[in-house]
Amino acid sequence: FPVTINSVKTTVEIGRNPIGFPEELRLDNFRDAWQQGGYAVTIRNSLIMMSATIVSSLTLAGLAAYALARLELRGSALIAFYFLVGTSVPPQLFMVPLFIAWRQLGLINTHLGMIIIYTGLYSPFATYLLRSYMIGLPEEFMEAARIDGASNFQIFRTIILPLSWPGFMTAGLVIGLNVWNEFLFAVTFLLDPSLKPVATSLFEFQGRFSRDWGLTSAGSVIMVIPIIILFLFLQRRFIEGLTQGGLKG
Repeated sequence: FPVTINSVKTTVEIGRNPIGFPEELRLDNFRDAWQQGGYAVTIRNSLIMMSATIVSSLTLAGLAAYALARLELRGSALIAFYFLVGTSVPPQLFMVPLFIAWRQLGLINTHLGMIIIYTGLYSPFATYLLRSYMIGLPEEFMEAARIDGASNFQIFRTIILPLSWPGFMTAGLVIGLNVWNEFLFAVTFLLDPSLKPVATSLFEFQGRFSRDWGLTSAGSVIMVIPIIILFLFLQRRFIEGLTQGGLKG
């Protein structure tokens, strides 16, 4: 709420009255922030990386979760726990060796390199969540399909996917939110301004010795509006998928 209020103030007024209502609405902040922050470019880049990461992560996580939940693999519970632990490892621990490897592979300053990183970061969570969701699915449907001669992939495509779509939607939304808000890897691995995502636009409002807090607040509002709209649109399915997945784990 304070960010929204400050987005229509000048920097001087924010310094004088940081939490009160504005004396005069300065709506030009949004136009200036959009132009100065290059949001037309950064939002496009974020949408590209977010969409590709969601597709790749859910593809890998869906297949892995099905194998862990339904194929009776030895040690599947231990593997699932390993994925859970993997989500708690700070990514800063492997940033330096990853940067060196990416430089040798020519993946620095490319969207492909970022998509691979994001897929590696968020697939473990998606795998654990989807496995928890798939464990609770009725076994009778799969047994009937096996009797009819369906393969494991056919069972996954025709039975598991339709029944698990709330879990996939939840995992995809969480992954999308993380990619949209991610800053550390983006600012480290992307050097070309034309490739940077939306989270880096806030850098454009900082001078050498000062920052335009009015434009910063307006830029923050521009950044979060698409996420708020998406979450409100999918809120019910998100909570349903997350709750059911957690309860069935």
